[in-house]
Amino acid sequence: IKARAVFSTGATKWDIRQKVWDYIEDNNLANFPRPVHNRIPNFKGAFTACTKVSELQVFTQATEVKVDPDKPLEGARLAVLQAQKTLLVPTPRLRTGLFNKITPPQGATKEQLRICSSSQGVRDFSVPFDLDEKVKVDLVVVGSVAVSEKGLRIGKGEGFADLEYAMMASMGAVNESTVVVTIVHDCQVVDIPDEIMESHDLTVDYILTPTRVIKTDCQVPKPQGIFWNKLNSEKLEKIPILKKLLALEEQAGKDVTLGVAPTAAESGMQTGQPKRQTRRRPRQNIQQDDKVPSQRKLPLSVTTVYLGGIPAGLRVSELKAALREREAAPLRLTWQGAQHRAFLDYSDPQAAEQALEALQDLSLNGHSLQAELAKSQRGG
Repeated sequence: IKARAVFSTGATKWDIRQKVWDYIEDNNLANFPRPVHNRIPNFKGAFTACTKVSELQVFTQATEVKVDPDKPLEGARLAVLQAQKTLLVPTPRLRTGLFNKITPPQGATKEQLRICSSSQGVRDFSVPFDLDEKVKVDLVVVGSVAVSEKGLRIGKGEGFADLEYAMMASMGAVNESTVVVTIVHDCQVVDIPDEIMESHDLTVDYILTPTRVIKTDCQVPKPQGIFWNKLNSEKLEKIPILKKLLALEEQAGKDVTLGVAPTAAESGMQTGQPKRQTRRRPRQNIQQDDKVPSQRKLPLSVTTVYLGGIPAGLRVSELKAALREREAAPLRLTWQGAQHRAFLDYSDPQAAEQALEALQDLSLNGHSLQAELAKSQRGG
């Protein structure tokens, strides 16, 4: 798709996001998780595009590489580990810090490195980095929804990649010469109007697609610190590490005046799209149909996730613990261990999608489990 052909003057970032997401879905260009809307798309050919990162001279010279945790960047994380470089991955939604260092087992096999590069590896083989630790990031790899050949980038709309880079700049981990790479499908390379970009938006130096390596020669500077007036107290509550950085910058005499949190109506006006809820859902007690009757009414309709490949001998309590650990506890769990499967009921499609994303690469007792929407959605 060419943005000049489809985006009129005054197009917003959300117009461009929606067009790209729709195009990828309409042309079946994505792998799980689907649909790609409100995500960094896990496009077909992502692994091929990721292998090109090791061909860049900056990669050869890099020692420490930060790669975002998005599913389509799994191949890039694997390339970093295979090259025996230090891999830094941001903590999901920055809930518990800025990033973690992935530490594979001593003498790890290629299969073990593949697991370390997955979301499971980010959880199981990582060591958190503290703000006090000095780190110098040589290369940054980010996901995108859309990017232009001039290096302008649009993410999924939550601002985490921009904020992560600004936080690294505030810590002195990156500077003007740090190279930023994004990895996308060819259809995600579009024309982005200069006027919709803002000072805090991250730009990129290289674009890798399944068929191309694009050097952008971007003339727009990257953010060299946190724009505190773009943040508000609500954001600080969600991302505790921001509070620490604010205190450090305040001690250094910098202006750390926060902006005002917009109302829900204002948020929709600013983005052109209603904001997605990012508030954590309260944990639900898992119910097992054939043993523990529910003490509360289920919704009139539920969205059911099928979980297959459950290994023989696995206890339902072990599965429950894994679901709680990944914050994917359902309203109700139907256990069919003898058939190596279970069904998980969630309150609505959004909750089910969040669970599917959390259950990617789930492995129990050495067996990989398969999570997908159930073919028949059962009523409550």
